[in-house]
Amino acid sequence: MTTILAVDDEPNVVELLADYLSREGNQVLTAMDGSTVLDLARTQQPDLIVLDVMLPGLDGVEVCRRVRQFFDAYVLMLTARAEEIDKPVGLAVGAGD
Repeated sequence: MTTILAVDDEPNVVELLADYLSREGNQVLTAMDGSTVLDLARTQQPDLIVLDVMLPGLDGVEVCRRVRQFFDAYVLMLTARAEEIDKPVGLAVGAGD
């Protein structure tokens, strides 16, 4: 079974992600802030992290950077931002293309 950590600061988005991913047979963990992501990444070691870029406190880019210091899961970054700089920044900190 694949373990996926779904992260967004909006409860309805986290719920939607968790619902879709669990329907496909995945174990789904959820988080709504960067500190929780770091804790879950350390303790649960998910196979994939679906990570919102715009989190309160530690944003998704910083969370990804910190996760990469101790863990090598796949990271898929979600963003509502459409600026061209966002993709290279995400890739530079370890998100997948």
